Amino acid sequence: MKITWWQRAARIALTTILMLTVTIAFNPFGLDTAQAQVGRRSTLAQGDAITDPEAILRYALPIDNDSIRQIQGNIEKIAKNVRSKRWPLVEKEVRNASFLLKLHQEDLVNSVPEDFQPRAQEIVTSITEDVAKLQELTENQDKEQIYLTRTQILDNITELEEGMVTGFPFEIPEEFSNLPRLLGRATVEIETTQGNLEIVVDGYSAPITGGNFVDLVNRKFYDGLPFIRTEDFFVVQTGKPEGEEVGFIDPKTNEYRAIPLEILVRGESEPIYGLTTEDVGLYLAQPVLPFNAYGAVALARPSTDPNGGSSQFFFFKFDTEVTPPGFNLMDGRFAVFGYVTKGAEVLDKLTPEDKIISAKVIAGAENLA
Repeated sequence: MKITWWQRAARIALTTILMLTVTIAFNPFGLDTAQAQVGRRSTLAQGDAITDPEAILRYALPIDNDSIRQIQGNIEKIAKNVRSKRWPLVEKEVRNASFLLKLHQEDLVNSVPEDFQPRAQEIVTSITEDVAKLQELTENQDKEQIYLTRTQILDNITELEEGMVTGFPFEIPEEFSNLPRLLGRATVEIETTQGNLEIVVDGYSAPITGGNFVDLVNRKFYDGLPFIRTEDFFVVQTGKPEGEEVGFIDPKTNEYRAIPLEILVRGESEPIYGLTTEDVGLYLAQPVLPFNAYGAVALARPSTDPNGGSSQFFFFKFDTEVTPPGFNLMDGRFAVFGYVTKGAEVLDKLTPEDKIISAKVIAGAENLA
């Protein structure tokens, strides 16, 4: 539905107010709604901000391989150029990807651990064949098949890049040794009264925040909890337990489990803990896990304590008209720990009358420590 200029202005004004008061709105204490061990080069592509959650997750992987990053970038750019019918640019990106694959095929296979190299060879061969197929599809301007083939290539690139990760990229501070840690990634399926969705939780970038969430999922903590806040174009929040408590009470200690604010900034080897990026003077810093994508998942926290988050979390309903990527007030103030990769359409259906029926880890449970 097309909106008028004054409706758009009203939405922008409302969002500005919401963002300026966001730490109050997320305050669970108020109303019910409340040195690197291995090299890390998790980056985002230069240029236009990336809004695809799966692309953000690919760039967040702690790997150092310029060739696969360049190929990935070539293939990702295809979609935008196809939509705008810039066929010469599509041809250029496909041609560049094909050239890089021919030049670095052996290097790509050798960049993974030896036991994964046979599978890596299969993946690289498949990518090469599909890129060749893309060249033909581009000549015929077959949009539907281009999109399908592009998706298949990117799925293979994701698997190859995941195979390039060796070890955990940094040492988690000893002071947080009492908290669950996610030393890798996990996928969580959430069944709601409006349908199912899947979240990829990124422990490489947010091991404490992600570990806390996955641990609570394993404890069945979220099962049956309602959605306590469902802004039309801003957030969907849940995770407040029944009763007076505002977060998770650890049965072993009978104490509130507080999670430190955890922000990994692009170009840094380990996260900032306990402070916002603004607090440490990084006003223009860009997190590895930004609020660019619809369905970003982040930990809610009190307005007065960046280290007071616990069980409550929210889905960010990104809107390009009112929260332009890279220019919102959320990045660096709240810890994103994952993204909805399936079922994002469910978020628009949720109301305070809805609830989580169940949540379970369907992949990566072994990464929880």
